[in-house]
Parts: sequence; structure tokens; C-alpha cells
Amino acid sequence: MVRRAAGLQSGLFCLLVMGIGSVARADGPVVDKVYDPYVQPLEREIELRGIVQNDSNATRDEIQLYQLGVGRSWSDKWWTEAYFIGKQVGDGGFALQAFELEAKWQMTEQGEYWADWGLLFELERERQVDIFELSTRLLVVKEWGRWVTTANVGVNYEWGDDIVKEWKTSLAVQGRYRLSRAIEPALELYVGQNHAGIGPVLTGEFRPGIGKKLNWEFGVIIGVDGNSPDQTWRGLIEYEF
Repeated sequence: MVRRAAGLQSGLFCLLVMGIGSVARADGPVVDKVYDPYVQPLEREIELRGIVQNDSNATRDEIQLYQLGVGRSWSDKWWTEAYFIGKQVGDGGFALQAFELEAKWQMTEQGEYWADWGLLFELERERQVDIFELSTRLLVVKEWGRWVTTANVGVNYEWGDDIVKEWKTSLAVQGRYRLSRAIEPALELYVGQNHAGIGPVLTGEFRPGIGKKLNWEFGVIIGVDGNSPDQTWRGLIEYEF
């Protein structure tokens, strides 16, 4: 059993290293959410998150993307969620752009090994054009005292009649300090398609009652090259019950 566990950790670590190596020269998604691998049994959730881009380039300026999700856990290992995705560009109207289904698998127990591991699977379907996207992300969390480091390494495949078929990879990393339950400062890094950015984020948690929890996140990611938006503001509210 010990050898089997060590082999699992070694294999996952190699996959993480290979994924980090590939994002430096490949495509990936824009700023989003850094996922942890944990699943709480018998939990339900309503989630709203969004990003707003500001940039000197008109093609990247004032792009707003919002996601409304409803999810639940089916066991202590599996979580599913459905999203409605809307987009607005500049002064144009807001429109429902896509639908997404998501499943998360918690692969190891919290604290069982040197890091906690999970996998995220996502299938997105554009509403008005024939475009599909299938994504898999490796989710890793390592705690260092009051510091928590979370990494997401993703592989995406896009296909359909209205898009050129392509593979993309992505990397998202969050370093968070457990200052208090109400507020935890963090630093996030994103590398992906036409985007490389880093910036501060604040997260927090509020418990309005027994078995209920309200999580929030807000921050700004600063582009570090000419292909990235100057600033990407991101926010999230989750109500778990």
C-alpha cells in the first residue's frame, strides 16, 4: 500500500512538472478561478463569478464575462456543477454565450500525503456557434503552516465547425496567507492563451448559520507582456448550504 501511494504521488508530480513546462510555450484560458481539490459530502452551492478586462487595445478593452453556477456533491469524492456563461463587450448588450458542465474528483484525503490532489473535468458548449471545449485540470494544494499554495494545470481541446481545432494548456497558481477566516490575502499567477499575469487577491469566508457558508474573492491581475490585458478584475461569491 505504501509503495502504491508513493507511486501515485510520483506520477502526479511528474504530470504537474510536465504541465508547468508546457504552458510556457502553449495556449490557455484567461483569468478565472483557482480550484482546490476538496469535496464536502451533502453540500450544495450557488456561485456567481466574473471578470472585467481593461486595456489600451480596443479589442481587449471592456470585455466582461460572467458565470452563474449551481452545484452539489454526490459523495465525499465527486462534485458536479452546471454554469450559464454570459458576455458583454464594450457598449454592446449582455448575452448568454455558453453552457458548461463541470465535475470534480477528490483523489486523496486532506493531509493524507505531502500534498492534496484532485482532477477537474469541464465541457463547454457555445450557444450560437458550433464550438465545443473539453478541459481537464490537475488540482494540487500544499500547506506550509499558515501559507496555502494551490496550483491548477490544465489541458483543453477545442473543436467544432466554427473554430480551428486546437489543444491549449494553462497554469494558475495561488499563494494564500491564512490571516483570519474573514479575510485572507493572496497572490495569483496565470499563464495561458494570449495572457500572462500576476496580481493580488483578497478572499474571505462568512458563516451565516449552521452548515451554511458564504465565500468571496476579489482581486486584479496585471498583464506582464504586450499580449495580455493591462488589468483583469475578477470577483466571486459562493453560497454553500
